[in-house]
Amino acid sequence: MAADNWGDRARIGLFVVGREVVPEAEWWAMRPDGVSVHAARVTAASPWAPWNADRGGATLTPDLARGCRDFAAIAVDVAVLAHSSSSFVGGPGWDEAAVAALAEHLPAGTTATTNGLDIRLALAALGAKRPFLIMPAWMSDGIIAAAVGYYAAFGLAVPHAWRYRPLAKWQAVAPDGLYAAGMATDQETVLLFEQIVAECPPDADSILLAGTGLRCVSIIAALEQALGRPVVTANQASLWHALKVTGVEARRDGYGILLRG
Repeated sequence: MAADNWGDRARIGLFVVGREVVPEAEWWAMRPDGVSVHAARVTAASPWAPWNADRGGATLTPDLARGCRDFAAIAVDVAVLAHSSSSFVGGPGWDEAAVAALAEHLPAGTTATTNGLDIRLALAALGAKRPFLIMPAWMSDGIIAAAVGYYAAFGLAVPHAWRYRPLAKWQAVAPDGLYAAGMATDQETVLLFEQIVAECPPDADSILLAGTGLRCVSIIAALEQALGRPVVTANQASLWHALKVTGVEARRDGYGILLRG
């Protein structure tokens, strides 16, 4: 019989930005056989689970609550809030609050996680403490500053935070206009690779590509070879953590040291 991508080893649910194509494409490229990926699309503003007034917890937006019901119906093993910006805007403590809120809407036995938490665990597993931070072209200065502050709160000193410069036809558009204009589906990975190699500071001990909508997993191995440092990306880190949670042992060549370990 031919393969049908059935999730007989693990079934993973992703909460993704409503108009993005990158997360699902990258997860399907990297995932081992027997692991299936299922998306719930979200249109809410960051953070997707806003803090309660007293910051004693978070409340799911309607899109997240609906996605939890769907994930419960299809019996996912892990539900990933795959949105880096939510963690950055939410700040320290938000990941844990969001996980607790998701757990209230998911069946017992389904693990909830966030991209911010996944990235922090991945960096810790690699012993990385000074990541060169690369962000998508559409990220505002405010989001980038929030990201640097978020990582600093967890003892991660970012020596340089930098934003991908898109193809020339997009460079006259301000960052906050790129997403609406369609640049998110017109990303060039060779250009991204060249820019990262040129911009990487010598005192960075790792490379971190944050933002699940940033197309980049195809260049992880090439970056590690060129720069001699481990590379973590948003989607790679969440897949790595989801596989650990489900106990799926699978060596994935071509997607960096993290998924080879």
